[in-house]
Amino acid sequence: MKKGSNNLRLFAEEKKAVILFLCLFNLLFYVWDVYYYYIRLYIGGSVEGRDGLGLSIYFLMLFPLLVAVYQLKKGNIFLIKYLYLAVYLLIDIIDNLIRYLGTNHHFASGNIVEVLCILFAPIFVNKKYFWFTAIGIIGKYILIGLILQDIGVVFPILLNLILSAIALTVLVRFYSYINSLTVVYDELKKNEKLAVIGQMAAAIGHEIRNPLAALKGFTQFQQENYQNSNNYFPIMIEEIDRINSIVDDLMYMGKPKKIKFEKASIEGIIAYTLSITQQQAERQGVTVETIMAGPLPPLDCDEKQLKQVFINLIKNAIESMPEGGQIQIQVKIISNQQKLLISIKDEGLGIDEESILNLGEPFFTTKKDGTGLGLMVTNQIIKDHFGEIKYESVLKKGTRVNVIIPIIHKRL
Repeated sequence: MKKGSNNLRLFAEEKKAVILFLCLFNLLFYVWDVYYYYIRLYIGGSVEGRDGLGLSIYFLMLFPLLVAVYQLKKGNIFLIKYLYLAVYLLIDIIDNLIRYLGTNHHFASGNIVEVLCILFAPIFVNKKYFWFTAIGIIGKYILIGLILQDIGVVFPILLNLILSAIALTVLVRFYSYINSLTVVYDELKKNEKLAVIGQMAAAIGHEIRNPLAALKGFTQFQQENYQNSNNYFPIMIEEIDRINSIVDDLMYMGKPKKIKFEKASIEGIIAYTLSITQQQAERQGVTVETIMAGPLPPLDCDEKQLKQVFINLIKNAIESMPEGGQIQIQVKIISNQQKLLISIKDEGLGIDEESILNLGEPFFTTKKDGTGLGLMVTNQIIKDHFGEIKYESVLKKGTRVNVIIPIIHKRL
């Protein structure tokens, strides 16, 4: 619905710009031509009148106007500006060749409407149309100059080059402004989602956690009393823990924990993470290879939060390989940046390019039973550690997640 609304707005703005362009084009074309070739002749007496196509040029220029009006009514508005300019350039080339070819007169022609076309081009916010306009008008003079062998075209070429440079500068600023607005709008939408999650977490987080704790305790009690009579208790406890982990993610986004930077061993963090995920990996036939590049310095970080990050990432890697496979974890120093690179590569199903761009967005997930909150929390924790996280993936071949974190936290 929102995309359709944006398309309607774009259509409406394009239509306004096209109508304004047509009005100004025809007004300037006829007023300038009549003044230049008829009024000045009447006033000065020494100025040459119009020849070439003569009065027929005005009737010929009515043709693209009628086509443009027809296309406006049909709703085909995006091609009108191209059509109109192309027809004008063709008629003007023919007019000038008839006027000067085979004569001794030096080229001294042109219409102020060309200035309008170049300076108006940024209004359409379309780089293709801008280059079509600039190259078309300048190319017209180059072609006429080559055919007539007349250097009189040099001045209009230089003038249009200058005008094109000005118009290009304006167009670039338009694009920069629009991109800035888009970034701000996307950031506002993201913050709005985060605010919704925060309000939801604050409202129901504690209310969910209390009955979950009671439910888990009761289930464990029943498991101890009826150890040989029911095999569903472990599954129930596992599902309760999964619900609790979702609540933890919600609670983190609702009220992010303050980072306590302390020295910690990245080897110890990875080892702890692997011990937590070992059983899940063994159940799915997944093996893990760890490569530590040389002695690694202690890392300024919040150890508990980084453990949560790597538990999320390794669990995702395991779950992407339902038929088993290998996970490779590499840790090394980026010496020229004083940063630590932790790379987690799996041989799973992979992620398409469009989905990679949305990873970490609230409630976006590629899993059937996922919530999207795990990667969202992961991204936020890495951001709080002044690091960055990058995803590389190929469908049916696997995914690599690169986490880059500064070794030393610079306290401000």
